[in-house]
Order: sequence, then structure tokens, then C-alpha cells
Amino acid sequence: MWKGRFAKATADLVQQYGESISYDWRMYHHDIAGSIAHARAQVKAGILTEDEFSTIEQGLREIEKEIASGGFDFSIELEDIHMNIESALTKKIGAAGAKLHTARSRNDQVATDTRLYCREEIDYIITHLTELQGALLEQAKKHASTIIPGYTHLQRGQPVTVGHHLLAYVEMLDRDKSRLTDCRIRVNVCPLGSGALAGSTINLDREQIAQELGFDRVTTNSMDAISDRDYIAEFLFAMALVGTHLSRLSEDLILWCSSEFGFVTLSDAHTTGSSLMPQKKNPDVCELTRGKTGRLYGNLVALLTAAKGLPLTYNRDLQEDKEPLFDSIDTLKLALRVNTEMIATMQINVETCETAASDPLLLATDLADYLVKNGVPFRQAHELVGQAVAASVESGTPLDQLDLTKISEHYGADANKVFSLQTALAARTNSGAPCVKNVTAEIARWQESL
Repeated sequence: MWKGRFAKATADLVQQYGESISYDWRMYHHDIAGSIAHARAQVKAGILTEDEFSTIEQGLREIEKEIASGGFDFSIELEDIHMNIESALTKKIGAAGAKLHTARSRNDQVATDTRLYCREEIDYIITHLTELQGALLEQAKKHASTIIPGYTHLQRGQPVTVGHHLLAYVEMLDRDKSRLTDCRIRVNVCPLGSGALAGSTINLDREQIAQELGFDRVTTNSMDAISDRDYIAEFLFAMALVGTHLSRLSEDLILWCSSEFGFVTLSDAHTTGSSLMPQKKNPDVCELTRGKTGRLYGNLVALLTAAKGLPLTYNRDLQEDKEPLFDSIDTLKLALRVNTEMIATMQINVETCETAASDPLLLATDLADYLVKNGVPFRQAHELVGQAVAASVESGTPLDQLDLTKISEHYGADANKVFSLQTALAARTNSGAPCVKNVTAEIARWQESL
């Protein structure tokens, strides 16, 4: 590549240290698309004839097929996917291939390839997120009225429904989709034509190239275009946050399928056993999801660390952007697919859920609201209900069976009517609250919008 300047060949260890073809080969389709668009612009600029362009395009298409079929011989000496393709093209078609790199650097070439790759993968991930939302919605629809305790600090708090609980994750995943969609806008900008750092004296039609490749616009500063990786960092962040949400869902399911909760039974196909304890049924998918979220975080931090403090413009440090990017994409896509399968096949144990929700302490707040509705200030009502709870715990008498009138004159004879789960849920009619009518309406809205 640079033999005119150098008298000695690159050392074997340096080649091994600096190669990226072992992982960036996956961008071959995008590299070829970029090269064809670049060559077409060269025709317009008078660098290539129409015949030369046709020869280049045909040669690149043939190489693309060879790579796709596994018949292409990659060379570590050529470092990356860009030089592997260019070298193969020149060998295949001769002199015309040697013209392809005119008015282009690997710096703007790799930035273009990476943006094309990210754009495509963002679309895939959004599709997978929608599929997971669909699986959650189906479970929510089945269990829109199945009552379970809602928790704070992992302590029973107030009654909700399984449907309402699962819809919370549908909301989270939708924000993830929105972030990825927004990220895609900043990804979809064409850097090709920026050259190594200062463009070229051979001015190709950048707008034509951008249009052919499906970019919304071209970059406006050549130094920024080839040296910044904020679009990758943003993508990595968005994926890491998806991981956060998947990890929280996983933790809920790990608790729910434990013997202590028993709310959920995961399918045999999405659990594993123990090499020693024959009774075990382990939620490995959920645990792996928690663990792999750490990889998503680590990949983000790896890129941010590699990019910090770099002077303009291109530095080889930036080669370290691809492995974290590829790993996060692969990890997240697989996580979304396997979690979608698991959610779709899990069984909600309705009787166990409703037994757990039958604890009258879940309606202690409703009892305080009863007092408020009868003119008692909330802080006083809170204290009076706390006294009732203390009496219940001390005596071993369920809260709904206490004679509340003995605790305070503010309790009327009808106070115990508060202890109806169905009534309590039905009263929560504000937007976003878990009454069955709201949950059902939200499910219908989501199903229509997805």
C-alpha cells in the first residue's frame, strides 16, 4: 500500500497487531456499495470512462458474491476489508481497479462503511424490539386482570395486574426504539468525499454519492467527518440502555419463577437443569441477559476511553471502535430474539399470583384514603393506619379482620369494605393507573400502533 515510501516490509507482529480483517470483513457489502457509488461519481468527474465503471462494478459484484459464498481468500497483509477488496479488484480487472481509490482515503471510506453498517443494524434491532413488545403484549392481554402485588424495595406495596406490570416494559422498549430512531438520524450522514482529512483537489459530487447510498445529507466538516465516532458511541449507549431494561425484566422473572414467588413457570426450552441437583430448573436465559448487559456497558466504556483525548484528525486508536460495536450488536440481537421466545412461551400461575395479592396489607394505602375521604388529614390518616397495621402484626389478626373502630373513632363501621381487590383496582381510573379498563385500553392501543 505504501511501498513507495518504505524500504522494508511491515513486520509480521505489526501486521498481526494492526489487522482488522478478522472482524471488519462483515462490512464487505457496505464497502462495495460505497465503492460503486464512489466510482459512479468518478465517471461524472471525468476520472473514469463508462466502460471502466462498468468493469469496476461488475468486478465488485463478483467479489461480493465470492465473499458471501465463503470463497474469498482474505489476507492479513492487506489489513482490512477495504484493501482486501481493492487488491482483489485490481487483480481481477487490471488498471481500472487501480483508479478506484482516486479522491478517496481509507479514512472516509471506513467512516462511510461503518455508518452504513450501523444504519442497517439499527433497523434490525428496532424490528427485534417490536417483536419483543408483541410477546409482552400477548402475555399482558391474557393477564390484564390477573392481580399481583406491586413492589417497592422488594416489599409488597399495592395491587396491580400482571398486564399492567408487563406494559411497563413495553413502554421502556418503545423509548429504546425512539432513541435508536433518533440516533439513526445522526448516523445517516455521508462522510465520503472528506478524504484523509482535507478532502481532495478532485471534487466529486458528494450529494450524488449520498443520494445513491441512501444518506440524508453529507457531512459539512472534513476533519470531523473522518475523526469522530460519536454516532457509534450514541448507538452503543442506546444498546446499553436496552440491556438495562432487559436486565430489569430478567430480574423480575428470576424472582417470579423462584419457589418463593412462584408467579411464573418458564418453558423447559428456555431453562436448564443442574449437573448435581435433579430437581433444579434454572432461569439461565434471564441470568445470561443480566450478565451480557455488562458486556454492553463495557463496550460503550471501551469506545469512550479509546476516543478521549485524541487530537484531530484520524488516529489508529479509532480502529478500536469496531470490535465493541460488532460485539454489542451481536449480543443485543441474540438477547432480544431469545427473550422474545421465552416471554411468548412462559406461563403465568394465576392462582399463585392472586394468593400473593390477597394479603390485606396491600390495601393499607386504600384504608388511609378512606380516612381522608372522611375528613382526616393524610398524615394523621397515615399514622392511624400504621397503628392498625401494628395491631394486626402484633395480634396475628389479618388487617381486614380487625375491629378498626377500637383503634380510632375515625374508622366507621364500613371501613372494612375497603379490603376488596377488585374494588381497589377499579377505583384507580386515572390515566396510567392499573384498573383493568385502563390496562385493556392500553393493550389495544399498543397492538394497533406496533
